[in-house]
Amino acid sequence: MWQQVSTAPFDRDLELAVIDDDGPHALVFPCRRILNGWMKVETKERLDVRPTHWREWQAALAGRSGPPGTKQGSG
Repeated sequence: MWQQVSTAPFDRDLELAVIDDDGPHALVFPCRRILNGWMKVETKERLDVRPTHWREWQAALAGRSGPPGTKQGSG
């Protein structure tokens, strides 16, 4: 279940929902919250994103629902 980004923990791998030019979608890689933003878990690269929601990262689960505001079954 998606949670408001303001409640995201600092110590876990998370899936982030973002809104960009293509509309709302989930990032396809795990992220971690850091003091001044977000980083990509695999590379520890700081990300320039402004997510709206988060949920626990669970690798490659088929049939997951999209972020809030997206249509079910679109992809």
